Amino acid sequence: MIVVMKVGATQAEIDRVMEVLKNKGLGAHLSVGAETTIVGVIGPKEQVRELGIENMPGVEKLVPVSNPFKLASRAFHPDDTTIDILGHVVGGPEPTIMAGPCSVESKEGLIEIAKAIKASGAQFLRGGAFKPRSSPYSFQGLGEEGLKYLADAREATGLAVVSEIMEPGLVDLVADYVDVLQVGARNMQNFALLKAVGRTNRPVLLKRGFANSIEEWLMSAEYIMAEGNPNVILCERGIRTFETYTRNTLDLNAIPVVRHLSHLPIMVDPSHGIGHARYVTTMARAGMAAGAHGVIVEVHTKPEEAWSDGSQTITLDEFDRLSSQVRTIHGLVREYDAEAGKR
Repeated sequence: MIVVMKVGATQAEIDRVMEVLKNKGLGAHLSVGAETTIVGVIGPKEQVRELGIENMPGVEKLVPVSNPFKLASRAFHPDDTTIDILGHVVGGPEPTIMAGPCSVESKEGLIEIAKAIKASGAQFLRGGAFKPRSSPYSFQGLGEEGLKYLADAREATGLAVVSEIMEPGLVDLVADYVDVLQVGARNMQNFALLKAVGRTNRPVLLKRGFANSIEEWLMSAEYIMAEGNPNVILCERGIRTFETYTRNTLDLNAIPVVRHLSHLPIMVDPSHGIGHARYVTTMARAGMAAGAHGVIVEVHTKPEEAWSDGSQTITLDEFDRLSSQVRTIHGLVREYDAEAGKR
């Protein structure tokens, strides 16, 4: 249920609505837009109606919300959410570009990659210190040593750092080193982990599970937000289908659907989405044309020597071209949307 306040409602009227809802044990979340102020209510709609909220001063109307996700819903928060991370605004006027190796391998190699991708326009360095692998015999990451290398690369370049968190007990450790906590596809419905990252003050990059619906994905975002962390970045990274010529099928449908249903920013991961380096740039362009706020890609100085995911990793030269094309397409989409009066 949402409470739509009248245009010109006073702060005292808004505060009174919030007070009445909270006194009855209902969740109340205030969203102040350019034109409309909305109070999102978490609780049984029958209980809300019994309070007579619609008759209170300053209230325009009550509107039921049918989606099971509330905090992530655009109905609760009509304006797009933007997240400022070390001076770069995710969901803002510039595209967000995250890049780096699948796994952190060495301090020197990581800093070399970080300097190169920054020169090509990236604002974020991604790298795995703890790696969830399909095989228990595959390289599992350098652990805390890898996190230290990421922090060193941030110090050397000013890039914000993104790395995956795999279990609740590691949240505090990883959060000490990185700027964005990534919840990977395999952990999208690890609800204990979602709650744990929801209790931090770090933005969360939430990847879609490869066999999960859009609603399940948004409900996972809801778990994080319900713990008090509103800074969730969604990431479409491909779903499992019958196709065998690609690693996954990058679901471009999800991008406009999510932008319609939710206010949260959305990224696209063409590296995992298709799984072959030769197609990554093409799918990055497609994702941006579909309305993504940015891309996250795997990059290495020598992909053929990468310790993990080398087959889907692009070179620094390829990344330079990809970054330029992503920025161009993002600008064209924003220009078109401004002319068409769309978001």
